[in-house]
Amino acid sequence: MRILAVLLLMWLVQTACTKQNSGLGKEIIDPNALLNGITTDTFSLFTYSIIEDSTETKNASNVLLGSYVDPKFGKVEASIYTEFRLPGLNPDFGDPSLISIDSFVMALEYVGYYGDLSAQNFEVYELLDSIENDSEVKYYQFSSLPTQSSNWVAAGQGNIVPDPINDAIIAGAAVNPQLRIHLDTMRAWNFINESSNNPSTFASNPAFQDFFKGLKITTNNSNQTSGKGAILYFNINNNAASKLTIYFKQAGVSKTYDLTINSNCADFSQVTHTQDNTPVSALLADSTLGQNAFYAQANKLRAMVKIPGLDALPSNIIIHRADLLLPVQFQTGYRYKPGARVTAASKLAATDAHYTSLGIAGLYSESNKRFDLDIRAYVQSLVNGKLENTGIVISPLFFRNSAERIVFNGSQTTNKKAPKLVVTYTTY
Repeated sequence: MRILAVLLLMWLVQTACTKQNSGLGKEIIDPNALLNGITTDTFSLFTYSIIEDSTETKNASNVLLGSYVDPKFGKVEASIYTEFRLPGLNPDFGDPSLISIDSFVMALEYVGYYGDLSAQNFEVYELLDSIENDSEVKYYQFSSLPTQSSNWVAAGQGNIVPDPINDAIIAGAAVNPQLRIHLDTMRAWNFINESSNNPSTFASNPAFQDFFKGLKITTNNSNQTSGKGAILYFNINNNAASKLTIYFKQAGVSKTYDLTINSNCADFSQVTHTQDNTPVSALLADSTLGQNAFYAQANKLRAMVKIPGLDALPSNIIIHRADLLLPVQFQTGYRYKPGARVTAASKLAATDAHYTSLGIAGLYSESNKRFDLDIRAYVQSLVNGKLENTGIVISPLFFRNSAERIVFNGSQTTNKKAPKLVVTYTTY
């Protein structure tokens, strides 16, 4: 009994000394426990698109190649600039007079694509300037380097229907899907003759890369029509299958010699957009058109959603849910579909020069044809005064190394579903 009395006394003292706090539990209420929450979806959304001037594409996880024409976004074209390295130092080709070259092939292993797999015309050019591999040197989607004027692709071998789906067959063996471009064999002789005449060129990679600075791989699809073409994705950083290969015979014995691409090679993608007289160019000239439809496009455009009504939310509330629903315009079966995810960013203060990731990934719902974003933490931070309400920027997840494009319905769309924000909260 004495012990129970002591415990009771301690509880009474502790309770008597506890001060009232109107914010008690503010940080520990489970936001998923909806209690008797208030739900509202009457926020006005202001939507438009903004241009991304500088997207760094150097040494991304994959590179981009090809072109496509979209009726709303215009033409997208992508080229690869890359270095090559020696597989080993001081190769011995033997007596050049005993060599016959069968073929010279560039192989690039696919990791995906975006668009329509119709024929494209591929071209390859030797670089006149080196790609700087210093981490301080940046290359962007608009960057380029000068090249020699002659196309390395063998005559009649440039027109190819990309096949990133089916295995390639090499010497009778199936390998992962590759784009294989046959090059002029005279270009292969340049390497063999250089090895014979100037062996020091092959004594180190820096010496070799001073002799051979790399290649620009591009397309020339001047007659491509609307709804045709694709941007192809390749892994060239960590993939032994992406390389240049000389197939030759030395005194009648079949041999190969590779020039490799790996993570020690610098590379970047150049991506250009021709959007004259398109709905995108009209929106960029008049942002109010974004109330009907607004756009996001990898390497080029980010979608902006501003929600002024968030400033009117009471400061003494706990946000349980905040779902931003962004319907898209997409017909099932159309090649240029939305990607699986988008990301969200915001300026934390109106004076910030750059946007900061909010750590939010919006998922695409095929059945609902919309992206759903959980922005609960963002809205709570606005309510708590930790952020300024500068709007939310929506981008394709792989913004710098894909070609995805998205058409969002604006708040005044004539389509069935408009974007909206649904917030559930309780007061304390």
